[in-house]
Amino acid sequence: MENVHLVPGEEEDDLYTGYNDYNPTFDSEDLHNDVGFQQAVRTSHGRRPPMTAKYPGTAIGGRPIGTAYGPRIPVGTAMGRPMTGAVQDGAARPMTAVRAAGYSSSIARGSVFDPLGQSKGPAPPLERQNEDTPEEKIKILEKKVNDLIEESCLAHARGDLQLSLEKAKEAGRKERALVRQREQTGTADHINLDLTYSVLFNLANQYANNDMYTEALNTYQVIVRNKMFNNAGRLKVNMANIYFKQKNYTKAIKFYRMALDQISNAHNAMRIKIMQNIGVVFIHMGQYSDAITSFEYIMSESPNIKTGFNLILCYYAIGDRERMKKAFQKLICVPLGIDDEDKYIPANDDPHANMVIEAIKNDKLHQMERERKALAEKYIMTSAKLIAPAIESSFAAGFDWCVDMVKGSQYVELANDLEINKAITYLRQRDFKQAVETLKMFEKKDSRVKSAAATNLSFLYFLEKDYDQADRYAELAMSADRYNPAALINKGNTVFVKEDYEKAAEFYKEALRNDSSCTEALYNLGLTYKRLGRLEEALDCFLKLHAILRNSAQVMYQLANLYEMLEDPHQAIEWLMQLTSVTPTDAQVLAKLGDLYDNEGDKSQAFQYYYESYRYFPSNISVIEWLGAYYIDTQFCEKAIQYFERATLIQPTQVKWQLMVASCYRRSGNYQKALETYKDIHRKFPENVECLRFLVRLCTDMGLKEVQDYATKLKKVEKMKEIREQRVRSGRESSARGRREGSAGSGNASNLTRTPPKKPSDVDLIPGDVQLSAAGSAGFKGSSSSPINTPPLRASVSRSDAKYSPVLQQGRDSGQSNHGTSAKGERISVKLKTLPGSNEPYEASTQQEIDASYVDPLGPQMQRPKTAAKKHTEEDEFADEELGDDLLPE
Repeated sequence: MENVHLVPGEEEDDLYTGYNDYNPTFDSEDLHNDVGFQQAVRTSHGRRPPMTAKYPGTAIGGRPIGTAYGPRIPVGTAMGRPMTGAVQDGAARPMTAVRAAGYSSSIARGSVFDPLGQSKGPAPPLERQNEDTPEEKIKILEKKVNDLIEESCLAHARGDLQLSLEKAKEAGRKERALVRQREQTGTADHINLDLTYSVLFNLANQYANNDMYTEALNTYQVIVRNKMFNNAGRLKVNMANIYFKQKNYTKAIKFYRMALDQISNAHNAMRIKIMQNIGVVFIHMGQYSDAITSFEYIMSESPNIKTGFNLILCYYAIGDRERMKKAFQKLICVPLGIDDEDKYIPANDDPHANMVIEAIKNDKLHQMERERKALAEKYIMTSAKLIAPAIESSFAAGFDWCVDMVKGSQYVELANDLEINKAITYLRQRDFKQAVETLKMFEKKDSRVKSAAATNLSFLYFLEKDYDQADRYAELAMSADRYNPAALINKGNTVFVKEDYEKAAEFYKEALRNDSSCTEALYNLGLTYKRLGRLEEALDCFLKLHAILRNSAQVMYQLANLYEMLEDPHQAIEWLMQLTSVTPTDAQVLAKLGDLYDNEGDKSQAFQYYYESYRYFPSNISVIEWLGAYYIDTQFCEKAIQYFERATLIQPTQVKWQLMVASCYRRSGNYQKALETYKDIHRKFPENVECLRFLVRLCTDMGLKEVQDYATKLKKVEKMKEIREQRVRSGRESSARGRREGSAGSGNASNLTRTPPKKPSDVDLIPGDVQLSAAGSAGFKGSSSSPINTPPLRASVSRSDAKYSPVLQQGRDSGQSNHGTSAKGERISVKLKTLPGSNEPYEASTQQEIDASYVDPLGPQMQRPKTAAKKHTEEDEFADEELGDDLLPE
């Protein structure tokens, strides 16, 4: 205790004071407010040697560091560290390990703990770039050029070639403006050559896509001649392609070879493609030897299917049999680089592996493999069908050689297809027996080939109308492959011809379930529904088919026909109009359009389409008849004559057309020509009653002496007609009586002899009688349609048939003569004293009434409208002739 020295508090400082104070030296937040620190940072003041200080550890002697809290206890530094064993100037020695660095329990400073500096608020916004500077303008312009190039490429991918060209031109304009701007700013050395190349290349491509070949070649020349562009010589391939499209084959060869010279051997694939193009150009030039040289080199270096096929074509063109065989053998040995299909079949029950197989079963790579294999099979099949007749003495031996070669290659499954093609070749040569024998060889083959062969056999027998055999082979094809839509269609067709439409529809539906894109099944199903009267369902089938086959004329016609059956003529006309855009020269479609417009009452449109139909097919009787009747209806009888004369040439045995020609002459006022025509008709058809009546009437009106002869002939013809009719009636009565007697007889009916009734064809008919056609027209109804026809013959048109003939119906029974306006003159009954025939006795007191009345086959003429109140006095053209009292009008 004696060694303990207690110091009074007023004399010495507390040993523990100042330990919780914050040393301002470590205050990094207020450094920007520390003038001394900022000056030391900006100048070399901080590198000066330390000055002697009262308070060691500072750079400024004699003054402590000033802070917002006033003078603090000085901190020792490496420059003036206080001694640890003594106290300088009475200051207590600090304990250096008591407080943690950076933390203080003192709140004397008035600050809170904020290590992230969040108390300062949000950060100030970023400064905007100044777009007025030249560099910024250049960057913006470059971006616009790149965007335009991209838009041009996208437009071309969409198929909008015009827009892609416009974008490419605009990119070219902006790129030139960019180059000028760089030259103005003095940065021409920094021109983006890649951007210039891209702009020119895209522009040349778009010119070529729009068939602007001259502009495309000029643009390519700009690129090729610029030495600053690397590998620009390859673009000569594009230039050669353009020359090929222009059929300038010499320049195409030149540029292909120039491009080939500028491509090194390291790019062998490109060199092979260019040589293939050279060979194709030689084929177009007819230089097969040079083409063979190129193709043979390719087949020796890098064989492929296309080149092998082209090589076979060249050998076929020069007729080299042996080299054709060698080339075919090389073709079937070309490796395709395709994996086996077995890898897509699940090998085990591993769910993960099965999921992977399902994922890759129909991916893009597998689709490409299938396309490549299908293309190879197509080339091999085409080559075999091409060279088979040429490599051997007969095409059958050639096919057999090709089949043997294919069986030993990787395309074994094509051998059966070649055999079926052999049968099809027999069909093309009209050798049906050999074709059937070839197809029957497949009955014992595997199911797929058997089904295909049986399908073809069923089709052959169906064409030959041997429906039993067609049904048999359709069943065989279905049993071999129930999912074969062609076999189901053939089966449905055989049932269809037997009129079992419900069953046929079931087969067509099954074919559609197996193959939804089978257009034949859908078309036949529509026809079946149409036969069943289910028009709405048939309409649905053909509308679906039209969505698949947009330009099928048959489908459009069926749609128009269905709408007509549904009594919607406007839709029918619309579909027929679409059909005329596909087949504008189809006379039947044009005639149908005319018929529909005629039904609607639009005569002008009907005439237009009927006339177009006549122009394309001038032998359609119904169209000729309509046009002639139209001109008569419009009072242009002279124009109707040419159509009826055409009908006379087509049907020379039909007297009605010649009678119409004569009637047209009479209506137009040419009585002499009409008389000559009637005489000509009488020479050809001497027993025609109507012609004789017209002759009697004309000769009477014209005062000719032949009237008595024609009246006598008319009497004879009518008498013969009555005799024939009596015979027909008696024959029918006897046959009816015989039938009654036969039914009344008991056991001895078989011993009775009867005269069989006459058939309509057995009745002796007058060949010259006029008869209406099935379509209905303005004409005569003669005794050929009915053996019993005693009343006077008159022309008539049924109301339902009026659509084919626009002749007016009113006044048809009365008729009018062309040489007078009185309707009574047409019905005058002339009483003439007839002379006896050469074989008849003379009877002086006999006076018979001759029926010389007639009816105009073209119908009555229209009355002339009255133009004045005064009654018009009719002038008789035969006023100077002496007429009997019985010939005067009433």
